[in-house]
Amino acid sequence: MSFVYPLIRRFFFTMDAEKAHRLGLKSLKLLYTLKLAPLVFGQPVYAPKKVMGLTFPNSVGLAAGLDKNGDYIDALTAVGFGFVEIGTVTPKAQDGNPRPRLFRLPKAQAIINRMGFNNKGVEHLVAQVKKAHKKTIIGINIGKNFSTPVEAAADDYRLCLHEVYAHADYITINISSPNTPGLRSLQFGDELRHLLEVLKSEQQLLADHYKKYVPLAVKIAPDIDDDAIRLIADLLVELTIDAVIATNTTIAREAVSDLPHGQEAGGLSGVPVNQQSTHVVQVLARQLAGKIPIIAAGGIFSAQDAQAKIAAGAELVQIYTGFIYQGHPLIKDCAKALS
Repeated sequence: MSFVYPLIRRFFFTMDAEKAHRLGLKSLKLLYTLKLAPLVFGQPVYAPKKVMGLTFPNSVGLAAGLDKNGDYIDALTAVGFGFVEIGTVTPKAQDGNPRPRLFRLPKAQAIINRMGFNNKGVEHLVAQVKKAHKKTIIGINIGKNFSTPVEAAADDYRLCLHEVYAHADYITINISSPNTPGLRSLQFGDELRHLLEVLKSEQQLLADHYKKYVPLAVKIAPDIDDDAIRLIADLLVELTIDAVIATNTTIAREAVSDLPHGQEAGGLSGVPVNQQSTHVVQVLARQLAGKIPIIAAGGIFSAQDAQAKIAAGAELVQIYTGFIYQGHPLIKDCAKALS
């Protein structure tokens, strides 16, 4: 079926990117509901990998942002992902930024988005997770509402953590989206320490209550210098954070500045962020020295790209933009290569 996807992509690329996003997910859900997913996608690769105390069916996951509300967990699992990260979810529902806010850059095999944590709120997401058949590892990515001041961000993260804890296999603290003003300041110094101390304390209380330990991961940006990466790594180890995800989208534009939509505000993902993301993984790996695992995301468009992330020091990989451009064959190719 790999030869079919370029035709499917051509169809979807004729329409508005956000409309195509919704239609694509609904189409996957329809295939799953009609029990046609195995015929279209084949059987997922089973090559278990243990990370954070969890056994992942394979090493290739879906990055957060594609399924913000957890509406398509089963359908995305059927595509072949070894784990699915949903969100980013916020305490209250919010519309996100004004449209248009999602742009394709086909010549660069890239996407720019400034969605702004548009989601239906944490109660809706939890209800959807409860409905899922749970055949995979589910990560839940949490953030703050746009209206919440950065100095009060810890309250939003703690509320989300409390609500999703019992329903997640792991939880990601998203402090690296470029589309919520001030959010990225939480990656540094006293602000990062305060946030993580609050959440580790809450994690312990919840673990005691539910008799279940749910790992915490922190997702960081690619636009951080090496010294700052090393400081983040040291703090994650000190506070016994369970994993780090590297990386989110970039605000850099050098690779796409001359292309249509290349100067749009937002986060750039896809091929242009690949090397930048891999560099962050390498710096983290040297500093962490195996003390906590790294999950790599950013510009994975081939099995070789996935292998390069592992070679740089990652334990698992996540894909988003590569899935949009390459389709489901990419998932199986990467999972086989990492098995």
